[in-house]
Amino acid sequence: MGTKTLTVSELRGNLADSLDAIQNDEVLIVTRRGKKERAIIDLDRLEDLLAVTNPAYLKAIQEARDSKEYFSHDEVFGDI
Repeated sequence: MGTKTLTVSELRGNLADSLDAIQNDEVLIVTRRGKKERAIIDLDRLEDLLAVTNPAYLKAIQEARDSKEYFSHDEVFGDI
């Protein structure tokens, strides 16, 4: 995961370009008065981070791993 850092002034002046520059695995760090204050990340990445901190989601993954029931690719996806 890469990071890019810019000031609030730089972000204000180049918001569209800054947002376009954020890739799925990158974080944009915004500084104010020389201190890191905020982070901007891709929405898909945020959803991934939220999912892995959700106890119900983690429990469902563990239950699926413990299950002895398996499905083939065709059973899951059919004729996509």
